[in-house]
Amino acid sequence: MDQKSHYSIRKAAFAMFAVLLVASCIVDAVRYLPGTITVSKSTVGERELPIYCVETEKHQVSLTFDLTWGNENTREILDILSARQVKATFFVTGDWVDSYPEEVKRIYEEGHDVGNSSESHRNMIPLTDMQCQQEILSLHNKVKELTGHEMYLFRAPFGDYDNQVIASAKSCGYYSIKWDVDSLDWKDYGVDSIVQTVTQNKHLDNGSIILCHNDAKYTAKALDSLIDNLQKQGYELVPLSQMMYRQSYYIDHEGRQISEEE
Repeated sequence: MDQKSHYSIRKAAFAMFAVLLVASCIVDAVRYLPGTITVSKSTVGERELPIYCVETEKHQVSLTFDLTWGNENTREILDILSARQVKATFFVTGDWVDSYPEEVKRIYEEGHDVGNSSESHRNMIPLTDMQCQQEILSLHNKVKELTGHEMYLFRAPFGDYDNQVIASAKSCGYYSIKWDVDSLDWKDYGVDSIVQTVTQNKHLDNGSIILCHNDAKYTAKALDSLIDNLQKQGYELVPLSQMMYRQSYYIDHEGRQISEEE
């Protein structure tokens, strides 16, 4: 066999191996995916965007909580939400799920959204596509085993996104979520600061996604007043899954999710 023929055979074998490898990865990924995302456009120019808020005529907003480190105030937050009959969205991490499995089950059983904020809560932008998927799917399977729930809402740690992170999340069956109203509760300025920062925020409107943290010093103490004020402004507080669109939508230059259905 001459060198040229040998090279052609090696090249064909390598191509066949690559096809089989990709097919295997797709099968493994689909095995864990909750569904297919149908979206017409989520880019502005060359930039992929997460969902910052939702365009809706309904007077609805969504309270979201990042659960990353502590657990001191989680039960109080859940007690208040239960007493007020308000459902919210909670983004968990792998370590938090390992440490507080009963709270995760309670969140899900009480009708709140459980979202994915990665297994190890590290900045995902420097990671490869495969590493991003591993961060998402590892936690996905952990929560599924614990609750039976197939998560599909993803919030990148620190809210840091680039095109690859969003594409990786999408390939795992996830919608990438950010926020348009930041409570700044992590600054520990006090109850009044949290309430005013949210309720007087220039971005607060129908479809707003509000960022809070379970472990911030004053969040639980501010929650009743925050709910009161938002409701007095005419807003219904709903979990993100009830407010967002699951298919046939696009995202504008401000990160607003807009339905394409008339």
